[in-house]
Amino acid sequence: MVHLVSSYWSQFPAMDPIWNKILTAYLIIIALLAWLGNGSVIYIFATTKSLRTPTNLLVINLAVSDFCIMILITPLMTANLYFETWVWGPMMCDIYATLASAFGCCSIWSMCMIALDRYNVIVRGIAGQPMTVRLAIYKIIFVWLMSALWTITPLLGWGRYVPEGNLTSCGIDYMDHGLNAVSYLIAYTIFVYVLPLFLICYSYWYIIAAVSAHEKTMREQAKKMNVKSLRSSEDAEKSAEEKLAKVALVTISLWFMAWTPYTIINCIGLFGYEGLTPLNTVWGACFAKSAAVYNPIVYATSHPKYRLALKEKCPCCIFGKVVDDQKAIISDNVSQATEEETRA
Repeated sequence: MVHLVSSYWSQFPAMDPIWNKILTAYLIIIALLAWLGNGSVIYIFATTKSLRTPTNLLVINLAVSDFCIMILITPLMTANLYFETWVWGPMMCDIYATLASAFGCCSIWSMCMIALDRYNVIVRGIAGQPMTVRLAIYKIIFVWLMSALWTITPLLGWGRYVPEGNLTSCGIDYMDHGLNAVSYLIAYTIFVYVLPLFLICYSYWYIIAAVSAHEKTMREQAKKMNVKSLRSSEDAEKSAEEKLAKVALVTISLWFMAWTPYTIINCIGLFGYEGLTPLNTVWGACFAKSAAVYNPIVYATSHPKYRLALKEKCPCCIFGKVVDDQKAIISDNVSQATEEETRA
């Protein structure tokens, strides 16, 4: 493995063993949370007929990619932290980095597709193309092809994967300043981080603007009719789309909070700033993996029908108040009604 390790890291002493123990405990905790959370999402959506909608296929795809990160990648890094070095050999370094990058890319592009779908429904309205099962499958195929494109190329010679920092994980070689490595890292950052971030922010900017304009119109109409609200339930005074937009924004913000440190580390190495240490690079890798925990937690606490199904099938996994069947039906009807109002 020596020929794969940058000489930059040789200037640092071995990392304090206490950090390996702390990071091992951290990874075990987030792995258990991610297995439980994403496993529950996959199980509930797969076994609940009312949740098997075309849009929710994208949510399931997101949960699958997050689940795979934790079931396939995290145990390998945990073992390395325990032994305080990479123990799997050069071939597994490539496999580890390829899978970790592919599942991470799949997660962000899945969230991008979800955001674009909400933009299509809320902003474009009747001018937008309706989401169908076939279209959702096409989008999922695109997501995985995009992930494969940007994560297999280092195995083919454009860029490469190497051990990072304290040699407990492998990733893109951001310490090599040759044209091959630099061009790949720039392209990867644009198409796996910058472009999806732009599309997501663009979508939700216009979603919020459209929802705000719609809600303003509803309030003005109610005022003209001398009624408090045009909706039939106090629980549905705010549109379901507005709630969904807020939840999605929180989820996306948490995702980028997890992945931005790793992107910053790549950029620091890319531009030759020698401010990296083995400790902050390994923390960057650990924070990136924590993204797999956020999505199921946020989604489960905001989706009434999901919480209801989870309470019925796995009551030990639910916390807080859960709406009853009647309220869940009302919420679903309001969502459909609001969608028709927005399209009109």
